[in-house]
Amino acid sequence: MNLKFILRTLLLCGIALSPLAAGDQPGQIISITAQRFSFAPNEITLKKGQPVTLVVQTKDVSHGLRIEDLGVLTDIKKGQTSEVKFTPETVGTFEGKCAHFCGKGHGSMKMTVHVTE
Repeated sequence: MNLKFILRTLLLCGIALSPLAAGDQPGQIISITAQRFSFAPNEITLKKGQPVTLVVQTKDVSHGLRIEDLGVLTDIKKGQTSEVKFTPETVGTFEGKCAHFCGKGHGSMKMTVHVTE
């Protein structure tokens, strides 16, 4: 075969496959600590369409994180870490809550998630 033809074919294949490689990128990674009776940080901002991984840990008791409108639900056992991967597709402000009863202040254990364009 012609060397120019082979090089041109390889170049075109590389260009055609480049969006697949971009889709494998991990996106934004945010560490969150859950403890009686708060999340730290308690407010985060995400970009619509950008993949995100929430790395949630707790050291005191078991907690959970639920952000219902974004489809996020995870359990975090005492002394462990949980990862949640998702891509927000809706712009807005959403409320996250602790998903496990963790004591008298459980109802006030909330966080705010802003999703922007």
